[in-house]
Amino acid sequence: MNETNNSKLTRFSQNLRKNMTKEEKRLWYDFLKDLPTTINRQKVIGKYIVDFYCAAAKTVIEIDGYQHYLDEGEQKDKERDAFLQNLGLTVLRYSNRDIHKNFRGVCEDIYNKISPYINT
Repeated sequence: MNETNNSKLTRFSQNLRKNMTKEEKRLWYDFLKDLPTTINRQKVIGKYIVDFYCAAAKTVIEIDGYQHYLDEGEQKDKERDAFLQNLGLTVLRYSNRDIHKNFRGVCEDIYNKISPYINT
C-alpha cells in the first residue's frame, strides 16, 4: 500500500476515530466491528483519510453526508476515488440516508463484496 507517513493526518485520523459520526458509529458497532476480518477506522491512505478500510478485500467503505452531494464535494470524491482505485482499491459509498433507511441492505452489500476475501 502506498501510504504516506503524515503525522498531521495521523493525528487527525485519531481524532476522527474518537469523534465518529452517528452513522459511522452505527455501522462500526452494529456490523463492521464483529466481522471475522480486520477493518480499520479512519485509515490514512496517501493524502486521504478513509472512513473504513478492509485490507484483506482491498476495500474502502465511505459514509457520505450531505456535503458529498454538493458540486465541490462530488468533484473531490471523484479525485479521491480515482486515487484509491489507482492503488487497486475498491471504493464502496453509502449515504447517511442509506444507513438510516436501509441499514440491513448496506450491511448485506458490504458483506457480499468483502466476504470472498475473509478467511473464516
